[in-house]
Amino acid sequence: MNEAEIILTGLRAWLIFGALVAAVFLTFGMDRIDEDAQGAYVFRPLLIPGVMVIWPLVLWRWYVYESGREVWQRRYDPPRRSHLAAGFILPAGIALIILAGLTVRQTWPADIAPERLSSPAEVSQ
Repeated sequence: MNEAEIILTGLRAWLIFGALVAAVFLTFGMDRIDEDAQGAYVFRPLLIPGVMVIWPLVLWRWYVYESGREVWQRRYDPPRRSHLAAGFILPAGIALIILAGLTVRQTWPADIAPERLSSPAEVSQ
């Protein structure tokens, strides 16, 4: 079995397990953790691809809600704390990337003579 077959087998297993999680979560779990989703079945098929991809996060959040360990007042604290750092790091990173791109110079081999390219209309037949 080569690397491509291993990757495809792993991807298939991930998506099959994700499809199982999506089927169970969207059928039973959604109503238990979100009161606003009770009886709303039309939008759930739209969630299937997303749940198939992030099924570990869905299972973890479902477990946290079901176990009663969810503290809704602190739900958005980690992203808010990282906004200040991201506000400084991202612009500095963009500036460094631009400066690195401007300072890197490509050298052309000196022994290769340039060739003149002609347009398709000038090509002799």
